[in-house]
Amino acid sequence: MNDDQPAPAGRHALIFIFVTMFVDVVGIGITAPVGPKLIAGLMHASLSDAARFSGWLMFVYAGMQFLFAPLIGNLSDRFGRRPLLILSVAALGVDFLVVACAPTIAWLFLGRLLSGMAGASITTANAYIADITPPEKRAGNFGLAGAAFGIGFIVGPALGGVLGDIWVRLPFFVSAALAFANAGYGFFVLRESLPPARRRAFSWKRANPLGALIAMKRYPLVLGLAGVLVLMRFAHDANPAVWTFYTMERFHWTMREVGLSMMASGTVTAIAYGVLPRLLIPRFGEARSIYIGLAAGAVGFAGFAFSTQGWMLYAWMPVFALMALAMPSLNAVMSKAVSPSAQGELQGALVSLGSLTSVAAPLFMSYLFAYSSAPGTKFYFPGAAFATASLCLLAAVAFFAFVEARHRQKTT
Repeated sequence: MNDDQPAPAGRHALIFIFVTMFVDVVGIGITAPVGPKLIAGLMHASLSDAARFSGWLMFVYAGMQFLFAPLIGNLSDRFGRRPLLILSVAALGVDFLVVACAPTIAWLFLGRLLSGMAGASITTANAYIADITPPEKRAGNFGLAGAAFGIGFIVGPALGGVLGDIWVRLPFFVSAALAFANAGYGFFVLRESLPPARRRAFSWKRANPLGALIAMKRYPLVLGLAGVLVLMRFAHDANPAVWTFYTMERFHWTMREVGLSMMASGTVTAIAYGVLPRLLIPRFGEARSIYIGLAAGAVGFAGFAFSTQGWMLYAWMPVFALMALAMPSLNAVMSKAVSPSAQGELQGALVSLGSLTSVAAPLFMSYLFAYSSAPGTKFYFPGAAFATASLCLLAAVAFFAFVEARHRQKTT
């Protein structure tokens, strides 16, 4: 087999990758409707105080991804994708059990530590996709991650909202069972995608966040597009950071209504990621798709921020879902610029960089919400976090235009 050609994969490969990403997102989604109640109950605190601690929990999760994504990516370049994927999914199951049994808020932080480490499996999952997919089809298959994200936010909030009404900890037990079942499925059916001939030696210098980013200096286009990724991720994290608190504060929604809204958002997102990258990116091209996706996201966030009635959030969801074109296109462009033996390192660097953004974004967005919605505040605007996210995406459009123009000059 030619080293530049994608490795063969069994028919179960993409199914397992999809389910792996899905399980990871379910773990985030189930906390949305039950998280405020669980945190407030453990702390005996108000909703506003719970929002601040929710931001810190997301900070811990993103921090662990930032630290461990390069390590896992480099290990997968050395030892293959299969063992890292299976171990990561099993670790997610352990995390869900820890959270389900948490007697104090400290146990929730321990659970976020474990889930952040295990959640770095997206590094290996994306590298697996790059291994088995020809370059011209990668954008479509990278859309699987977004589709899994969308469906995860259908099932996750549904589990959290419906099962949480029975018992606030029950959704976490169900998610643990799902994670362990997927790990067992992968153990028996998943084939290795990275043959020994395409592996490279492991290096600690490249298996840390700083080393991984320094290694990317060999790919100037990747470094430029990383700036677009940072702005996009910072904006994106406004949704998981404040959606539940925003809808409860602005429209006085119940846990059930929050869960239904996130199910609706997840349905639209899943359809967008599952269909649009394969349908529109080949027609528009990757660069134009990035512009469309970023601009649509900016408009959608602005719509969320200035909605005056709850039904308006549903009306803006299809516009926001067009953002599904941006991330698969960005990932495809960067993946093409990197050699086959460094796909794990690339994905590790990207996940680490995105997680670094997610370390700051949840804290910033949750504190911005808390400040703009606190009783007696001089600046009452619960949608401030969404408005900020919209501005970040507009900045991402401008930065991508700069990077694209600079790259075009160097290649002509």
